[in-house]
Amino acid sequence: MKFELGTREREIQSFVSEFATAEVLPRAAEIDRKGKFPMDIVKRMGEHKLFGIPFPAEYGGLGDNLMCYVLAVEELSKASASIGFLCCAALISLFPIYFAGSEEQKHRYMEPLCSGEKLGAFAVTEPAAGSDPLSMETTAVREGDEYILNGRKAFITNAAVADIYVVFAYTDKSKGRRGMSAFIVEKGTEGFSFSRLVEMTGMRGCVVGGLEFHDCRVPAANMLGDEGDGFRIAMATLDRDRIVMGSIGVGIARACVEASKRYASERKQFEQPIANFQAVQFMIADMAMRAEAARLLTYKAAYLADSGERITKEASMAKLYASETAFQAATSAAQIHGGLGCTRGSLVERLLRDARILSIAVGTSEIQRVVIAREELRQ
Repeated sequence: MKFELGTREREIQSFVSEFATAEVLPRAAEIDRKGKFPMDIVKRMGEHKLFGIPFPAEYGGLGDNLMCYVLAVEELSKASASIGFLCCAALISLFPIYFAGSEEQKHRYMEPLCSGEKLGAFAVTEPAAGSDPLSMETTAVREGDEYILNGRKAFITNAAVADIYVVFAYTDKSKGRRGMSAFIVEKGTEGFSFSRLVEMTGMRGCVVGGLEFHDCRVPAANMLGDEGDGFRIAMATLDRDRIVMGSIGVGIARACVEASKRYASERKQFEQPIANFQAVQFMIADMAMRAEAARLLTYKAAYLADSGERITKEASMAKLYASETAFQAATSAAQIHGGLGCTRGSLVERLLRDARILSIAVGTSEIQRVVIAREELRQ
């Protein structure tokens, strides 16, 4: 067993690390403070086709793999978790089209999404359907060559700023998961509007809000796959997105370790650096150990995905452990920084708020444990 990256993976990692250091890190505090969507950075990422890393060149991507994407998101998240999170929004809008779309849909929608010319969003969550997607109420009724969508979505990343939305709705609710379907809905479609945007505690560079569908007519040609394929598409997408969410957690944890080492070496109490105190050393040791374990879990899940293996359990393990590791690391970093760690606008205070989002987004920690236990018992 080899624990090493390939040449191309190292190239991607190095390039994105340099990009993040030069263009993302200097803006990270400002992005968080203003809570404003960083369109200029997103456009720059699009120019480098960072959103298209794991997708074939024929559809506008770079033709690499999920491991390369995980490495890229980890480096971006180390600089700004908001930017890393935006990459998750890109993945879950692109993957359903790549996984289930027709050739015409792939060429029409994936190319502008990979290049950043257009932004995408993934819409499953509703006001009354979060951890239980099967309880969603949005419906799609066939009428001639169109489907009429009615319903609401909530907590959608890129709401209002995205151009292309992958929306899930019931075409036959009596069939349960086999009655859920997926549609591509373009911004500006009649009957499609946006509801109140929400201000998040962390990941403040992301735009999060609701979608409204009132007799929204969508061409039947915009369905992904066939009627009833929606749940399968959603779960395959979330498996991969959870791996990428794991890489955000790894990036945050790494940032916490580096900030704590730097501060502990500079901060003096009792006439010596606090890095000399065993209590601080133990916190840094635990942070570094857990960050490395989270990284290995995440890399393993990405490797299995690229190998075509079933990844449901491994994706949930990576997402769960990395998100909880990020929060533990941020908590320890705040403790090491003392009063500064609790000061609004400080680095570790931002990391703590960003880390808190991870244990809820794309499936709560509790849901990940349910998935892991179910997979273990199934085996």
